Amino acid sequence: MNRRLTEIRRRPFLVGTGLSQVLDELSRDFESIGFAPSPSLGRTDIYERDKTLVFETELPGVKKEDVELKVEDDQLVISGEMRRDEEVKREHYFRLGRSYGRVRRCFPLPADLIDRTAIKARLEEGILKVTVPLKQSIKESEAPIDISVE
Repeated sequence: MNRRLTEIRRRPFLVGTGLSQVLDELSRDFESIGFAPSPSLGRTDIYERDKTLVFETELPGVKKEDVELKVEDDQLVISGEMRRDEEVKREHYFRLGRSYGRVRRCFPLPADLIDRTAIKARLEEGILKVTVPLKQSIKESEAPIDISVE
């Protein structure tokens, strides 16, 4: 353990876990054949409040003009682009951890319960909040079904 701490002190950015190194190598292999794994959107919370279905998605550093929202095939489609303002060469980095590029994520909607014309979205402090008004509560429309055990 003492030897590992010495290595960390000497080269803090270059020490990684074995798994981290394997994933970095795998990513480089994909890039070498012209296919870079696409970046994904941030985490999304989905909940219902006051007959409104709410989607909150993390989009750190994304500008509102780079976000596109649609409802197609009974799905909420969030797409956009994560951009980098400046060009920095790969050899100047110790580690590349953030993703850049086009992103797209789809979430199913209860088509018969939503008001498509009243959907709103707001991007604030890196969080995209999409509100989808419901004609009736999803929880109220789900009547429990009793099933007898034989």
